Amino acid sequence: MATVTQWIEGARPRTLPNAIAPVIAGTGAAVHLSSIDGHNDVVWWKAALALVVALALIVGVNYANDYSDGIRGTDDDRVGPLRLVGSGVASPGSVKAAAFTCLGVGAVAGLVLAIATAWWLVLIGAVCIAGAWFYTGGKRPYGYLGFGEIAVFVFFGLVAVLGTQFVTVGTIDWIGIGCAIAVGSLSSAVLVANNLRDIPTDTESGKVTLAVRLGDARTRTLFLVLCLVPVVVSIGLAVAVPAAAAGLIVIVPLIKPIKLVLGGAQGRNLIPVLALTGMAMLAWSVATALGLSFG
Repeated sequence: MATVTQWIEGARPRTLPNAIAPVIAGTGAAVHLSSIDGHNDVVWWKAALALVVALALIVGVNYANDYSDGIRGTDDDRVGPLRLVGSGVASPGSVKAAAFTCLGVGAVAGLVLAIATAWWLVLIGAVCIAGAWFYTGGKRPYGYLGFGEIAVFVFFGLVAVLGTQFVTVGTIDWIGIGCAIAVGSLSSAVLVANNLRDIPTDTESGKVTLAVRLGDARTRTLFLVLCLVPVVVSIGLAVAVPAAAAGLIVIVPLIKPIKLVLGGAQGRNLIPVLALTGMAMLAWSVATALGLSFG
């Protein structure tokens, strides 16, 4: 039976910035929007509930990924953090139950938001939960077809940021869209780094990720491009809100992961890139949110 520490490691805490950052960025965009043109005040309890939804979904998708990859044998020879099923420390059934529990928590929190905001959010929530499960679950998981990065960009970028802005202030604007693009790009960069590390084992197991399709060299170039997107967005946001230039601080924490990726790091040497890129995304979101709020 897996220990508490192993369950925590299996939840992949290094990915939590992918859930926290979009809520922070979306709330910052909402605060800015509420301060101009007489828009509604930010509803803070909805922002908190949006964070619950995001955290529950990302932990849920991590456990679901662990379960589905584990029963397929994809994780039998995996480099990186502990896989509960692949390593044999937890039964497939218990990990599957953990995934459903987390996704259920996200569904309940999302339903409360939908009831308090707009009924059609239920449909978006259903798509998000389906996306979480079928990433590596089902007969034809889209994560095995090279669509994982696109899904991350959509769900933890566009949906999470703009969803937070919408539920907290009642509408979205181009600033929120810019924030969503920046966060989605960095969130996708985290997955790109993960899949870059796993190219050898994924190729052997038949998991055709985008990294497998592109190959090593082009995957590294894609990582660089995705990391440059928030820099460009910060410059664009600063045209309207000069204080949003604070987001350019992201350049500092991105230096090391970019050096590792472009320097040809392989296998375990790429593991720090995931955490560093996630922290860069969090730094960008916090700095940008503060700039938008006080600018």
